[in-house]
Amino acid sequence: MAGSTERGAGASGREQAGRPSLLRAINDRAALELLLRHGRLSRGQIGSMTGLSKPTASQLLSRLEAAGLVVGVGTTEGGRGPGAQLYEINPAAGHVAGLDVTPARIRVAIADLTGRVVGEHELATPRREAADTPGRIRDAVRAAAKPAGLDLADLAHVVIGIPGAFDPTTEQFRYGRHLAGWHSPGVLDLVREELGLTVDVENDVNLAALAEQRDGSARDGGDFVLLWVDEGIGCAIVLGGRLHRGSTGGAGEVGYMPMPGAPLPHDVSRRNTGGFQQLAGAPAVLSLARAYGVGSRTAPQAVARAVRATESRGGAFLDELANRLAVGLAVIVSVLDPGLVVLSGAIPMAGGEALRSRVVDELHRLAIARPRVVLGDVPANPVLAGAVHAALDVARDVVFTTT
Repeated sequence: MAGSTERGAGASGREQAGRPSLLRAINDRAALELLLRHGRLSRGQIGSMTGLSKPTASQLLSRLEAAGLVVGVGTTEGGRGPGAQLYEINPAAGHVAGLDVTPARIRVAIADLTGRVVGEHELATPRREAADTPGRIRDAVRAAAKPAGLDLADLAHVVIGIPGAFDPTTEQFRYGRHLAGWHSPGVLDLVREELGLTVDVENDVNLAALAEQRDGSARDGGDFVLLWVDEGIGCAIVLGGRLHRGSTGGAGEVGYMPMPGAPLPHDVSRRNTGGFQQLAGAPAVLSLARAYGVGSRTAPQAVARAVRATESRGGAFLDELANRLAVGLAVIVSVLDPGLVVLSGAIPMAGGEALRSRVVDELHRLAIARPRVVLGDVPANPVLAGAVHAALDVARDVVFTTT
């Protein structure tokens, strides 16, 4: 009987010990998320937002401060009596790297745990040797980290955005034959080994959509698509707030989509192009602009010039470009029926409202679905911003959990 009582006490003791520990972890994480969302908060504000008592909130903040996750940053002002201590996430508790890789260059941003960018670097990579890829990634990340006094070992996670996709089952690079250095078997493992860090690779257009979802035009969007029009054409698909990548990582590779008016390729995998790309990618846009007498060095410059000269042949050029974009979009929205379409990339951003409104008019003529169509709203480089967001999601989970 005594043995039975002992076993019962032991089981009960383990159960009771687990509950407070789990509750503390849940409360700690909730407080950290509030500090990330709102910035500086007092003990009373955290208690009010979480429903915790003041003593419990005080204990929570003491734990987080001792773990190096939060720091005191002054006191409140303007109230009666002494000000309350304010707390914020400790920026130095972790750092990440986000990369935007194209055939011509590697751009890197280093951010602290709050998302503040503390270092940037751009490494030109024209005509590089494929075998140099892991080393160039390492050099670019190290150079970006140096201004902040950081080295590779100080980074918690790295996310690389590329114009293509890695098959999640094989980790083989697909949909981007123009990106040298990423097609060798095991290249991702070599990059991880060179950096000595955990590394994820994501399609660049998917990362642009993530940036728009967090900071831009899709903040209030549930289901939405982002159409990226630049040198290449791609589409990010967000369903139920989550990126849809497809079984091989190739969801949204709409540049390969057959289109009326474009010749059908004999073998799309060998040509690395498709109907939509042939009609509305940057080379096609530049050629179309010249056909309408809108000369310029690049496609975005031609579109911007046409916007300034819409009363002449520039307007006719924009009409034709909008029609080409709307035909592709009509196929996409007819299948997915999203509530929102975000137009992004250098060409839509150069066209601004003049191009967006034309695309809307054409889309309404071609498709029954009537999603809201907006321009991207993330400043600077949305692919790089999305890579930083994706890296922070992983790093915060690791840091908040392990610490």
